[in-house]
Amino acid sequence: MKNAGSVLVFPTWPENPYLNLLELSARAAGYRFAGATTHSELLRELRRLHGGDVAHIHWTTPLVQEAADEADAGERLRTLLDALRAARRRGARLIWTIHNRLPHELRFREGEIALYRGLADLADVVHAMAPDTARVVADVVALDPGKVRVIPHPSYEGIYDVGGVDRETARAAFALAPQERAVLFLGQIRPYKGVDALIEAAAAVDGDIALLLAGVVKEQSADDVAALIPDGLRAITHFSFVPDGDLARWFRAADVAVFPYRAILNSGSVHLAATFRVPVVLPDEPHLREQFGAEPWVAFFDTARPAASIAELLADRDLFEAVTEADFAAFTAPISPWRTARAYRALLDELSGGAAGGGGRAR
Repeated sequence: MKNAGSVLVFPTWPENPYLNLLELSARAAGYRFAGATTHSELLRELRRLHGGDVAHIHWTTPLVQEAADEADAGERLRTLLDALRAARRRGARLIWTIHNRLPHELRFREGEIALYRGLADLADVVHAMAPDTARVVADVVALDPGKVRVIPHPSYEGIYDVGGVDRETARAAFALAPQERAVLFLGQIRPYKGVDALIEAAAAVDGDIALLLAGVVKEQSADDVAALIPDGLRAITHFSFVPDGDLARWFRAADVAVFPYRAILNSGSVHLAATFRVPVVLPDEPHLREQFGAEPWVAFFDTARPAASIAELLADRDLFEAVTEADFAAFTAPISPWRTARAYRALLDELSGGAAGGGGRAR
């Protein structure tokens, strides 16, 4: 294995599938990955970076939004930007991936906007997963087109055992009748994700609808979410984390996955659904139309009337009748995990001066 540079990733969450997939090829090439999950850890690790090393900032919420108050938020912002400037003076390079237009939990808006603008200014590369990202965030931060690189979110092809559970077995596990239309929401259940609108929509549909609702509840209680489900709606709920080994059971049982988000820039849930060959309903936002509008397995609901619009789509049993396996494969093949990981490794090679074979220091 060749000696390669070091990559400092923030925040590092070992269980995060996106980070694990993105880093596959770079790790195989010999890049050494370090991580931090808090503001103080990031400052400490940044001091270790030199020429040939790369800092990669992903989700920014822990940096400013976890401050005690406005003064603390300002101090966190100042010390972080100073540390990034110092690392760059020592020869380190910076990648910033834009995951959200702004964090969903926003306590210190002005501080976050200042952070975004500071990162955009200091970054060597601003990584976007969708071609329309710069336009979506333009009211928050102006991105230099020369810095923006699009490396799409990968599919999960080959990562999850899609064929490990057949559809009949999966549906039997939930006691779903053949005529029932299983509508899935799987992921963290948070206010901005619009699960309340989905529940209202499912309840409004005449016919055999079964709502499959799974994920950890955040910023509200599971009892609050359960209370939204009317007596007449058949709902199967699991208000907890769904292990990777059980994802296939939920997706294989579903007829359609609905992601009724009120705010979204990128969503790995769409790619997960496509990997399991489940059609998807998304909000009709221009950047999502740009990215997914040509896909026959994607439909869009009217964001001005989400519950009613979703209900109309769910009532149309022929909506995805013509969708084939080839339609999903045409989407997932160009964004396979290994292809995406190789694109990321090529970016690291470029920034670190062809680090595979030279560059960083052993630590």
